[in-house]
Amino acid sequence: MADGRGQFVQVSVADGTRMRLYVSRPQGAGLHPGIMVFQEAYGVNAHIRDVADRFAALGYTAASPELYHRTREGFEGTYSDFEATRPYFSAITNDGLESDIRATHQWLTNDPATDGTRLFSAGFCIGGRVSFIANSVVRLRAAASFYGGGIAPANLDRVSRMGSPMLFFWGGLDRHIGPEITAQITAAFRAQGKPYVNVEFADADHGFFCDARASYNTKAAHQAFALLQAFYREHGGV
Repeated sequence: MADGRGQFVQVSVADGTRMRLYVSRPQGAGLHPGIMVFQEAYGVNAHIRDVADRFAALGYTAASPELYHRTREGFEGTYSDFEATRPYFSAITNDGLESDIRATHQWLTNDPATDGTRLFSAGFCIGGRVSFIANSVVRLRAAASFYGGGIAPANLDRVSRMGSPMLFFWGGLDRHIGPEITAQITAAFRAQGKPYVNVEFADADHGFFCDARASYNTKAAHQAFALLQAFYREHGGV
């Protein structure tokens, strides 16, 4: 676990709404790269805040937007009750997500302690899709998606707009996202000549990175985080 260094700030979104960002800052002076950390279906909960803190400990200014802010600010679901998340999960739209992405990206760009030319994204579950979308709408150095549902087939037209390399993580045991889906995604990237890395952990399930879930896979999570750090460093991260 990281040290819980973060705090919430409010930002304005282009559609007139207000959104909270959980912001976790690195120690030390100077400009730091920034990263957008996109939530699972369960909100900006303790796990997502911890992930943001972990990035901050590595040297990133981490900002995690509350994607459900239009329907319920501050929502934190429990992993044993997906149905409680459904009203908020179902209410999100790509237009709303694009606005939230731009607001988060703009906050990082304007932050005096963040190097706005070195911005990244990472997302988990629904956030994996959001990180993919972010790579099509804002300038990033690199983007990562952990078991992102809803990318294919509905959003594959965005592949032509990918502005930076994309790293995908999948679980081989994931019943929500089967090999036919991941094959569609990689085929679209190949067809468009867009750079990507595709990683599947054969013995991991959906949510394998989250240590608060029953599906947590220690080995896969540790290996994925090491690969993620190396991927970002190759593209200007720390």
